[in-house]
Amino acid sequence: MRALASSGEVITVEPGELIFRSGEPGDCMFGLLEGEVQLNWNGDAGHEQIHAGDVFGAGALVTSEHRRYGDARAITPCRLLVMNREKFLFAVQESPMFAIELLGSIDQRLRNLKDCTRL
Repeated sequence: MRALASSGEVITVEPGELIFRSGEPGDCMFGLLEGEVQLNWNGDAGHEQIHAGDVFGAGALVTSEHRRYGDARAITPCRLLVMNREKFLFAVQESPMFAIELLGSIDQRLRNLKDCTRL
């Protein structure tokens, strides 16, 4: 993901800043290069902390007219790689391992959430 950041759009987000809000249209995903982000859904009933190296908001790349499912807010100062569908498809074409790493990141996050619900 860091290699993609050199040619992609990178934004800086300050602690407490909202990245996206539940119900908003979404047309990009984010790769967290530095910092931590809190995802909240179901009126803050569910939450997840995103760490550097993880991606979030990927649903925006696979469904047309996507609406964000929850809120994303920076916990610490963050650097985010912003990828729309076109940039994502280009990245996968140029580096197929990027897609594998993305799936691995999402799989690990789902496993972590599943483990949390067992507690």
